[in-house]
Amino acid sequence: MGTIGVKIVIQQCISARLQVKPADDNTEAQFVQTGKGVIIYVSFLKPATDACVRKAARAVMEVCLSEVDAGKKVSVIESAGDILIVPQACIGGKMKQKVVQYHGLVSKDFGKCCYDNFIAEIKELASPSANVCFGTYGNRQVLDVRTNGPFTHVFDFDA
Repeated sequence: MGTIGVKIVIQQCISARLQVKPADDNTEAQFVQTGKGVIIYVSFLKPATDACVRKAARAVMEVCLSEVDAGKKVSVIESAGDILIVPQACIGGKMKQKVVQYHGLVSKDFGKCCYDNFIAEIKELASPSANVCFGTYGNRQVLDVRTNGPFTHVFDFDA
């Protein structure tokens, strides 16, 4: 087993709404919204490489987790469901005694680059009918999710 470069949490959803820009004095908050599909939470750790990011994106799009007719499982690509990508540095943290430390995360600049590459790869692989939305890297974001059950998976990808 190698060193983890990308951590991902995938959750099925009926719908999701993510704030991508908070309100300020002149404008209201901005949101992206999806229907039935998946939410992909992603975090990048220091050994992450472009190849590792592409591998992780391809793997999450090809793994058979999405439920269709009579419980049959298909890939995100085959399901043609919506996709919401959320940058989630917190899943890259490590608990040390009573605190969580984030020393293993990539720099903010490299993380943004990894995130942009991850989104590009997901968009390339997604069904043309899928609504692909994504959050803003480096911002705190408000997320509302409706699910049809706790259907969540965690995956680690080696660098």
